[in-house]
Amino acid sequence: MSDAKRALVLHVAGSGEPLVFALSDRGAKSLAMRLPTLMNSGGVDSPELADGNTVSVNFAHVVTAHLDDLPPLGRVYGSVTHRGHGFTK
Repeated sequence: MSDAKRALVLHVAGSGEPLVFALSDRGAKSLAMRLPTLMNSGGVDSPELADGNTVSVNFAHVVTAHLDDLPPLGRVYGSVTHRGHGFTK
């Protein structure tokens, strides 16, 4: 289980599909303890992604959130193999 990559799965109000972010080990451990509080308070947090970047999440707009195992072939935000976002290549 220690080899499993962690993902933050967010269901945002007004969106049909969940947002999935690949988390770093440190980001997943840190967020796991604080996720219930962030959901209850509607706070803002910036977890560390697997590629070293961060993402700011306003939990006031999140309907449900949970941590899950990242699919082995999944290409999601923050994934180390997915580098083509924005104008950078």
